[in-house]
Amino acid sequence: MAYAQQGPAKGRGNAKTAVTTVYLVRHAEKDTTPGLADPPLSPVGEVRALALRKQLAKHRPTALFTTDTKRTRSTLAPLAAATRLEPLVYNPKENAALVQRIQQEYKGKTVVVVGHSNTLLPLIEAMGGTSSVKEIGDNEYDYLFTVRLVEGAQPTVTVRHYGAKQKAAPVAKAVPMR
Repeated sequence: MAYAQQGPAKGRGNAKTAVTTVYLVRHAEKDTTPGLADPPLSPVGEVRALALRKQLAKHRPTALFTTDTKRTRSTLAPLAAATRLEPLVYNPKENAALVQRIQQEYKGKTVVVVGHSNTLLPLIEAMGGTSSVKEIGDNEYDYLFTVRLVEGAQPTVTVRHYGAKQKAAPVAKAVPMR
């Protein structure tokens, strides 16, 4: 269960506990043409990027973070246009630096981070959170993680899906040899 921003405690004055909300997603579906060093989004991925905009624009993020690849930048582009925010590039190998920046510069605000299947869960761990998702498969693009950071408390992590439901990978049938 995620915590909402809390109001002042009774008898403690007007202090509010700042809740920093971090939305994390993997880039949308990419073009799988062999040999592309930095593939763009596929048409399905472009539709998912629009779904991300629809899902998160209403939360009024104050910062957008992306790795420096076409697929992550393109996933964030519709949301960036809707919010008029310039995406900030981060190094996915330097999670501690990103977490520190979010905690210092965006305390009490909402940010969005777009990464990769192998970078999101370590980033959640770097924030002190634990996800119920233990691995993001190569064909999984629809997870939306929400990490709520409250000073002095354990971060909460919620997981949901966004955009069109992912199609299950086809199951190969055993064919007897003839």
